[in-house]
Amino acid sequence: MKPDFPRPAVANYALGVLLAAYILSFIDRQILSLLVEPIRRDLDITDFQMSLLQGLAFGLFYAILGIPIGRLADTKNRKIIIAVGVFFWSIMTAACGLARTYGILFLARMGVGVGEATLSPSAYSILSDSYPPNRLARANSIFTMGITLGSGIAYILGGTVLGLISDADPVSIPVAGELKPWQLAFMIVAAPGLLMTLLVMSIREPKRQGLIKSAEGTAAEVSTRDVLTYMKARWRIYGSIFSSVAVLGILGYGFLNWYPTFMIRTYGMEASEVGLHFGAVYLIFGTAGAFGGALLSEFLSKRGYEDANPRSLMIVAMALIPMAVGTLMPTPHLALIAAAPTVFLLNAFFGVSVAAVQVITPNQMRAVMMAIFLFLNTLVGLGFGASFVAFFTDFVFGDDMALRYSIAVTALITCPFSTTVAWLGLKHYRKTLAETNSWS
Repeated sequence: MKPDFPRPAVANYALGVLLAAYILSFIDRQILSLLVEPIRRDLDITDFQMSLLQGLAFGLFYAILGIPIGRLADTKNRKIIIAVGVFFWSIMTAACGLARTYGILFLARMGVGVGEATLSPSAYSILSDSYPPNRLARANSIFTMGITLGSGIAYILGGTVLGLISDADPVSIPVAGELKPWQLAFMIVAAPGLLMTLLVMSIREPKRQGLIKSAEGTAAEVSTRDVLTYMKARWRIYGSIFSSVAVLGILGYGFLNWYPTFMIRTYGMEASEVGLHFGAVYLIFGTAGAFGGALLSEFLSKRGYEDANPRSLMIVAMALIPMAVGTLMPTPHLALIAAAPTVFLLNAFFGVSVAAVQVITPNQMRAVMMAIFLFLNTLVGLGFGASFVAFFTDFVFGDDMALRYSIAVTALITCPFSTTVAWLGLKHYRKTLAETNSWS
């Protein structure tokens, strides 16, 4: 039976709202990276402790809860799941602004991760039921632009806010008490959460496509164990994609969290200045990269490559290897120029990787499979990316000013590994893809 996808206008509206929610999630998540120095100073913590706020505190429950939430998304109303999550992470972002100790800020960041865990598995499931396979990589890449748009806006907004309030005296708010500039920044970015919750509720829940059928011809019931069994039988391709993306995530999250601080320490720039400039780079080149990955996949597909999506992942990982020299530039202007292609490539592989997983996974398994994918990417990439860089700074070089070398070493370790693993999985992807012809 021919799949019954929503009208393009309906699908595109849902994509637009989900993109807006993803942008907001990254603003709330990433604002912390521009506030490293004032938070370190006020809470008297080290780079490694800061990296735990950036990575593990957020990523732990984000990763762990993704799988049960993915299970819910495979069986329940996905837009309601997302709406509850948006509201909760916005409240927790505001709680970050009320924190006065490292422990409280750590717990609040965990709460942000809990809320944001609802978005990606549910959103990718909605998109896979809204767009046919030949348009799915592009839709995923547009959704993935939320990473770059959200991060870029977080840097620009954070830089602007810090420029306006950094010299201001602490502000007293009823109940909350006295708030410093970095605390106010959290409160400001948390504010749009209620409106976003209402927008998410306005999208339509699409009909589920590509269902596994039972012997009676009805949609078969699929358990989490069934998903794990399916994945285990095809471990070579899922292992290839999952591990390649997760290790690239170490570089991606490490770069995203520490590049602004590298520029502040190495070149003596103000946080507000770095926010504006690095934010602009992320907005322009990161967004172009997210869409560029989809275009590369479409280009390869038109030339007969059935493995266009994972092949694009491999090509991007290989192209990232020489980007390690970016942090070694002698001037801040050259460092920003060098950051542009790195940002482009770091945002070019994720959308095509998601599409690769979705295309070879039955509908009833997609949200759970995506949750497993995101679990590993979060646990390895987000959970350890910031700490991987900080480990070299604090424990290998033992010098805050060596941050530039820590980022470079991270690139030289992660990119060759991801390239090799992605290449090894190509033939297994083609084999698994052939099975999809039996799905209805």
